Amino acid sequence: MRRVRIRAGQVEAIAELNDSRTAQAIWKVLPISASVKTWGDEIYFAIPVVLPQEDSQATVTLGDLGYWPPGNAFCIFFGPTPTSQEDEIRPASPVNILGRVMGDARAFRKVRDGAPVSVERADSA
Repeated sequence: MRRVRIRAGQVEAIAELNDSRTAQAIWKVLPISASVKTWGDEIYFAIPVVLPQEDSQATVTLGDLGYWPPGNAFCIFFGPTPTSQEDEIRPASPVNILGRVMGDARAFRKVRDGAPVSVERADSA
């Protein structure tokens, strides 16, 4: 399993990538640095990868990592977004699931719009 370290503002987390083509493409371009954008309980940021939809999902689970094709963006989901209904977590439009945060992804609620973010390969643990 490929693990990445995500640092956003004062928050740091380890995540595991799945075996999708999307995850493989992102793994190849690491490390990535950007500025966070927030959208409800989601942070996202543009990355240098352009990919089509791959088994895209309209709703996701707490802690999922996604790739949003319309914005070429890496997304971290940790709660409801402006389009969520009831208890679901709904991206702006379907995303490719590429992995998930290990531990409590709700820590990302501390991250503010414009904060620096980096994603890098983590040492094997």
